[in-house]
Order: sequence, then C-alpha cells, then structure tokens
Amino acid sequence: MPEIFGIPTAALFGQLLLGIINGAFYAILSLGLAVIFGLLNIINFSHGAQYMMGAFVAWMLLSYLGLGYWWALVLAPITVGLFGIILERTLIKQLQDLDHLYGLLLTFGIALIIEGLFRNQYGISGLPYAIPPQLAGGYNLGFMFLPAYRGWVVIASLVVCLATWFIIEKTRLGAYLRAATENPTLVQAFGINVPLMVTLTYGFGVALAGFAGVLAAPIYSVNPNMGAEIIIVVFAVVVIGGMGSIMGSILTGFGLGVVQGLTRVFYPEASATVIFIIMAIVLLIKPAGLFGRTA
Repeated sequence: MPEIFGIPTAALFGQLLLGIINGAFYAILSLGLAVIFGLLNIINFSHGAQYMMGAFVAWMLLSYLGLGYWWALVLAPITVGLFGIILERTLIKQLQDLDHLYGLLLTFGIALIIEGLFRNQYGISGLPYAIPPQLAGGYNLGFMFLPAYRGWVVIASLVVCLATWFIIEKTRLGAYLRAATENPTLVQAFGINVPLMVTLTYGFGVALAGFAGVLAAPIYSVNPNMGAEIIIVVFAVVVIGGMGSIMGSILTGFGLGVVQGLTRVFYPEASATVIFIIMAIVLLIKPAGLFGRTA
C-alpha cells in the first residue's frame, strides 16, 4: 500500500476527508453565528441547541409524518428559523440596548432549557436517521473511497455558505442590512422597516443552524447533546476567523477542519486541542481574528 510520510494513503486521505466534513459543519455553523453577531451584535450561545433542533425536526418529520430527507432539508430550517423569530421578538429584542453579556447569558439559558426538554422527552441515546437512498453508496477514487453522502454534505455546505456571503456582501439587500447595523435611524428614514429586518436576519441565522442539523442527522446520531458537543469548537472558529466576518468564518471553518483531520493522522493526542491552541496563538498575534477588523 503506498505511503506518504510513512502514513498509508488510505488512512491519510480518509482523515483528510473527515476533516473536510467536520470543516463543512464548522463553516456553516460559524457562518450563522457570524451573520447574527456581525449584523445584530448578538452572541447567540443557543446556536448549538438550534443545530440539534434541526436534526430532531428532521427525525420527527420522518418518524411522525413519513416525510423523508429532502422534505426535511427544506422544512426543518424553516421550522427552526420560525422558532428563532419568535425567540427574537419575545426575548432577545428586549436586550438590544444592553451589554453583550446579557444576550450571551440569555441565549446560554435558552440552550440549557431546549436541551433539557429534548433530553427529558427522548433521553440521551442516539436516534438513527438513515442516509437517503439517492445518496447511499460511494465512489472509488483510486486512492480512497468517497461516501456519496459525505461528498454531498461538503458541496451543500459550500453552496449555502457562498450564497449567503454573496447576498450579504454583493446585493442591495445585504447593503441595507449592513447599513442598518451602522445607522438604523438613517436607514429607517428611507422607509425600511429595520426591526423587521433584524428579526428576519436572526431567523435566517438560526435557520442555517437548523440546515446544518439536517445535514448532520444521517452522519451523527440524533441526540440532545449533539449541539453542546460542537458549539465550543464553533465559537473558537468564529474567534479565529474574526467575530462577524462572513468570509472569515467560511474559510476558517474549512481550514481548521482540515488541520484537525491531519492532526489526527500525525499527532492524534493533540487533535482535540489543536483548534484551541491555534485560537490562543491567533489572539496573541491578531486579537481581532484572521479576517476581523479592529474597531
């Protein structure tokens, strides 16, 4: 079997693929956080719980209504996004003029409540969610076997991430959103309903978490702890990329996934901590993050 740096190519590329898949989840989740923080100045600590809700909504649609994966890919993000809209209108909106810490504590409490409710109802055992038949099997690339579903996850994440970046950075709607964060009074003077825009933006960021949850459901077991297990890493990704930086979140998410995958091959003991080591180094050298702007 051919080797690279003494590592069998199958093992090396297998871990590299795993890293890219993890990176896809880091990218889309950190993108949602970046959208919410960058445009609304809210540190949404309930993002992991909303990611978990996306996976559970997909499972419920299949178990209770018989609606499969492709329906879930549309309906689950909408459902979770509507939950986010209700959350913003009833609770988060009340804190818009207060320090970030209040929003962080509120969303942390919301995450604990959501996870507790799901844990109480469904326990902590993972619930199975099958890969759709259209994406079963895989492809032999010669140097490795590529499972079709994992390839789909990477492509879907890239498309959603780049489409979100394009809308926010290159369209008139994105320009209104960015202007509303700088001077909401002036934007409102042009007849734009800024409070509604804020609510819909929060709902969209939450829907991104729900979308990631549906993608994750066939790979990881659907369980109430799946959000708590990933949210700290995702926050580290956002800090490294630069709080509020859309493209920074996407590039850093995929990049750190690859770094983590390669670390598993060459020095497995550091695979769980390498992202936090990188975060510490980046904060020492560039406190605003790799793509962040200093105020």
